[in-house]
Amino acid sequence: MTHSSDSRTGTAIAFPGMGPASFAEVGKFLLLDPYARIRLAEADEALGYSVFDRFRDAEEDYSVYYQLAFLVNSMALADRAVDTLGISPTVCAGPSFGQKATAAFTGSLSFPDVVRLTAELARCEEEYFSGAYEDVVTHCFVRTPQDRLDEILAGFDDRGAWYDFSGRLDAGFHMLSVREKELDTLTAGISAAGGYSMYSMRPPVHAAAFSALRRKAEEEVFGAYELADPALPVVVDHDGTVVRDAAGMRTMMLDTFDRPIDWPSMVESLKELGVGTLCVTGPDSLFHRLDITKANFEVLAVGLPKKRARERERERALEQSRATRAGRVSPGPVTA
Repeated sequence: MTHSSDSRTGTAIAFPGMGPASFAEVGKFLLLDPYARIRLAEADEALGYSVFDRFRDAEEDYSVYYQLAFLVNSMALADRAVDTLGISPTVCAGPSFGQKATAAFTGSLSFPDVVRLTAELARCEEEYFSGAYEDVVTHCFVRTPQDRLDEILAGFDDRGAWYDFSGRLDAGFHMLSVREKELDTLTAGISAAGGYSMYSMRPPVHAAAFSALRRKAEEEVFGAYELADPALPVVVDHDGTVVRDAAGMRTMMLDTFDRPIDWPSMVESLKELGVGTLCVTGPDSLFHRLDITKANFEVLAVGLPKKRARERERERALEQSRATRAGRVSPGPVTA
């Protein structure tokens, strides 16, 4: 908690964007958590197949089934936050993929519709990136000051190499889309600047060059869905504006294809709306940890159980099991 949030009494719920994760990390939660099981059953019914089974067998990091599992877990953790922690948000925000859970949580779309929309958009993106920009990745990196990044990009310009901005998350924290053949040059430049490369995403995201993908999604997917006005104000992820109607939600969800995300702008907007507590609900390893987030809000992260917590739970279970077995092995009757 910081003193800067003391005068702001509002609470926002924020659904995070996706990060890399494996079935081993999130599958157990999907199967065992009661909130996740309810949402998973809804997703299965909406799609007509088992999301859990297909996610377990998926080989790609950002497959449609991983996206669906991430959505299910994000909604389940929001359900838990509302039911068990008494969270009563006045504002909602969802950077990047988090927009989808935002649409469901605010009632702009039903959860089954968001599940179907997610699957259809994943197909749409797969088709688009199998042709245009199929060799492009979005690279995430930190601790790289703007002036040093400008030097790196000047080198790209000198070589005539393509790049596009995909996001700004914090001071020195950037998302940049580049052709895969330029990735080694980019990461070397980041290291030389004292920065640190985190991970690369395929398919790439949030770049102005992907305007054709936006049009494809609008024509082939969004036309089948009728959005409603959100029950809460929603902060847009690329410029921090606030939307309160269905048209604004639709535009926001289309903008995600060709507008880079800007988390600092979202933070400023949330502050202007009187938000002092930010509840991040979802399998997040990023947004609740950012310096700009921690400096401006009391942060409540409602995420997947931590590894240490899971280990403690396993150890307690083993101890209970040992105690039970010991209790059952009593001395037999004495015989002559």
